[in-house]
Amino acid sequence: MVDPLDRAARADGGKIIAALAARFRNLDTAEEAFAEACARAVAAWGNTPPRDPAAWLYRVAERVALDRVRQATVRTSVVLPEPEPDPTAEELMLDASPIPDERLKLIFVCCHPAIHPEARAALTLRLVCGLSAEEIARAFLISEPTLAQRLVRAKRKIALAGIGFDVPGPEAWVDRLDAVLSTIEVAYAHAHADGAGSGRHADYATEMLGITGTLAKMLPNEAEVLALAAMVRFAEARRPARVNQDGIMVPLSEQDPSLWDAALIAEGRGYFAVAARLSPRAPRVVAALIHAEWCARASLAEPPSWANILTIYDALLTVRDDAITRLNRAVALAEVAGYEAALDAVDALDVPGLAQLLPYHAVRAGLLYRLGLNAAAREVYDAALALGPGEAERRWLAQRRAEVS
Repeated sequence: MVDPLDRAARADGGKIIAALAARFRNLDTAEEAFAEACARAVAAWGNTPPRDPAAWLYRVAERVALDRVRQATVRTSVVLPEPEPDPTAEELMLDASPIPDERLKLIFVCCHPAIHPEARAALTLRLVCGLSAEEIARAFLISEPTLAQRLVRAKRKIALAGIGFDVPGPEAWVDRLDAVLSTIEVAYAHAHADGAGSGRHADYATEMLGITGTLAKMLPNEAEVLALAAMVRFAEARRPARVNQDGIMVPLSEQDPSLWDAALIAEGRGYFAVAARLSPRAPRVVAALIHAEWCARASLAEPPSWANILTIYDALLTVRDDAITRLNRAVALAEVAGYEAALDAVDALDVPGLAQLLPYHAVRAGLLYRLGLNAAAREVYDAALALGPGEAERRWLAQRRAEVS
């Protein structure tokens, strides 16, 4: 059973930090105040948490931040009174005011053009989405020390440049858009990687539906915004079929399309149709076409259109050539050109950080197994399991590993 404090910190920590940063215009103050609120909750809640744990954390963090700002302002000349006591569960039961959701605003703030492009998405994922340094480093295939340096420099830049915490006007959105979309992609990828929706980032899946919908209303003529909204909907539509009755992950090619959410697929197709008319060769539009191709399947009796999928991946490589795209392409390549060709393509990837990427090991292990290289496959499955996947994914990997044995 998940502890109420842990649940609130996972689900609402990013929104609370975003709201605090927007109010106090200081990222360090926001992070430190939220951490202090969590520490106080451990002692204050006991066995009876408040009805709205997130509201309690926000209120306490707000008071902590106010107290620290006052101390910094008048530390040398005024004796401050004792800070107000933390709110009780009874007080918060009478308080219906919601925590302000400033997450999208802070995403735009952190993606300011003055911040180095390599740091924008990483900073946002840390502060707004609550991803750990290890998770972000894995997503960008870099080391944790390198990531830490980028985060420190980015926060220093915000402070020294006096970057405002107000929502930028429409004229400033385009300059920040790619970093904003990259942030949302990585945040959603973490939620999507957990097929059972039981991990610490599971709530992002639903939240990213809302955020991408909001962005689509803000920028209805931006193809990549609409394409990302389509991708999230196509992917979430498949969630009901991603785990079987035994709690084991079901690979996409083995999922029952009759279990997919038809309404979300239809919504995704609507976004995609407009995106494809606006800019059919834009990277996210081409990527969304792969999802659309998968969602075109009507039943398990209809085999995946591997040749079409491979063709779309080849097109995607012309506008977005990266390790993740090539790794995903290898899955389709295996079905069209054979397992040996796919393994050669995977082994040709020479990118630092791949060893920390779970899909890399899962794809490579499957190819080794199909080629009869069982000893090597077992080692690679062990490497994948050592990365601590979600429960549904862990059980699937363990099952495959047992089959190899």
